[in-house]
Amino acid sequence: MADPAVDIQGVTHRYGEHTALRDVSLRVEAGRLYGLLGPNGSGKTTLFRILSTLMPPTDGTARVFGTDTTLDPVAVRQALGVVFQEAALDGGLTVRENLRFQGALYRLRGAALQDRIDELLARFDVAERADDPVEELSGGLRRRVDLARGLLHRPRLLLLDEPTTGLDPAARRSFWRALRRLQEAEGTTLLMATHLMDEAERCDRVGILSEGALVADGSPATLKGKLGEETLWLDADEPRALRDRIEAQFGVSTRLVGARVQVAPPDPPTFLASLYEAFGEYIQSATIRTPTLEDVFMVHAGTSPEAPRGRVLARGGSPDESS
Repeated sequence: MADPAVDIQGVTHRYGEHTALRDVSLRVEAGRLYGLLGPNGSGKTTLFRILSTLMPPTDGTARVFGTDTTLDPVAVRQALGVVFQEAALDGGLTVRENLRFQGALYRLRGAALQDRIDELLARFDVAERADDPVEELSGGLRRRVDLARGLLHRPRLLLLDEPTTGLDPAARRSFWRALRRLQEAEGTTLLMATHLMDEAERCDRVGILSEGALVADGSPATLKGKLGEETLWLDADEPRALRDRIEAQFGVSTRLVGARVQVAPPDPPTFLASLYEAFGEYIQSATIRTPTLEDVFMVHAGTSPEAPRGRVLARGGSPDESS
């Protein structure tokens, strides 16, 4: 059986008294797009630093295509390309000059390097800007050039650390098209750190990091399916008390997520009628909706982003399809 592109086993990392990663284990199969979803401070960047051989883990092992990142960092670097949050380009140099400089770092030269540069510029639709200074390019074009930079030496694994930060929606769509073309054309494995739900939805598999721990791992469809076909979200002045009352009287699966109560009964609409009859005075509003990846994140990470969309039922009101 072929080695996975990434194999992390029991990785913990500490900065002094602070634990950035806690016993993280995950596998990324070759040729897949894996998304690491988590807020700032969840451990994504620390994990990327370990994988890119910038530092060893405090405990555990990390392997790239079977090679230990600590024992043979040179071999790992040959298999890796990295696209950082900020483009690693010299604004005063032209696009072509930046790529030639990057190629020299990997001892690429001559016709082979020139052919590879021309190939990547054409693939990412920046060939017409090859002789323009990078500082004159839009943010989206810079991102595509930076992607070409990370791919010059034909890495088998590309690490992308929140690469669409600061891009407008059109530039983000263009960047994602470039990633998919790359995955299809060269079979490159992509490991992306992001905090954006819509980007995580595009991934073949998603891992959710929260306070340094991997709290969920699976395909977006599988992770959402574990919450049921529909879920019920309740807003209340005292959510903890409401959760306790629901569990005591109805015995259904209930979670406290931030300031909301999430309930997963077999038939949410029917259950909601019984719930209002029993505890209507404690409920501010209720939302029934098909689970989203945002719901999965809230349930596992314990945070509460913007109010969810769905059929919102305020006390005494009727169902309303929110947009």
